[in-house]
Amino acid sequence: MTDNVYGFHNTDLGHAVEGRISSQTSNVLKRGLDLFGAVCGLLLLAPLFTILAIAIKLTSKGPVLFKQDRHGLGGRTFKAYKFRSMYVDQCDQSGVRQTVKNDPRITPIGRFLRRSNFDELPQLFNVLKGEMSLVGPRPHVPGMLANGVKYEQFDPRYQLRHRVKPGITGLAQVNGFRGETRTAHAASMRLYYDLKYIEVRSLFLDVSIIVNTVIQEFFKGKGY
Repeated sequence: MTDNVYGFHNTDLGHAVEGRISSQTSNVLKRGLDLFGAVCGLLLLAPLFTILAIAIKLTSKGPVLFKQDRHGLGGRTFKAYKFRSMYVDQCDQSGVRQTVKNDPRITPIGRFLRRSNFDELPQLFNVLKGEMSLVGPRPHVPGMLANGVKYEQFDPRYQLRHRVKPGITGLAQVNGFRGETRTAHAASMRLYYDLKYIEVRSLFLDVSIIVNTVIQEFFKGKGY
């Protein structure tokens, strides 16, 4: 069998085309899941959004929502939405200074928001806009630190996590690696699960991660 002008055998070319079609179908299904989940989530959670907005306004001065630059697909930045959980005059707009347990910058309602992860819920709007997915590596701020240095210096594979859209939740989060990346172990394991997700991602895995997130974080409240 002869090669064609592009260096493929006919069977190789067939497999390549089949792979592209499969990938395109997978992307369409994932976007469908994102839109369905975001719309349903916003409709079902509308009363909760209202209660949280009132609580935030009554307990501290400032806007209800907090917007922050995050890296998205291809490393491009976008504005990620969160319920404000810190006092306005103590907010770190860059996000490089990571939140720690008993952080004095966090408001009383902010502690509840972070424990329940309700502070992340406005990112459903980012999903609707196509900037995020329900599931994927968590979006990091520019200059994100890992073990005291920039993540890309800590591990050169870091930029690979930008090959997919960031998510509200991800494989790292359901495996217990969320929050601080101050230690080499935490930073390494976070990146390990992010890259593992990119390698094995599927619609079934996304649904499984969403279900586990609801169980582990919304009901058990593992944030801070």
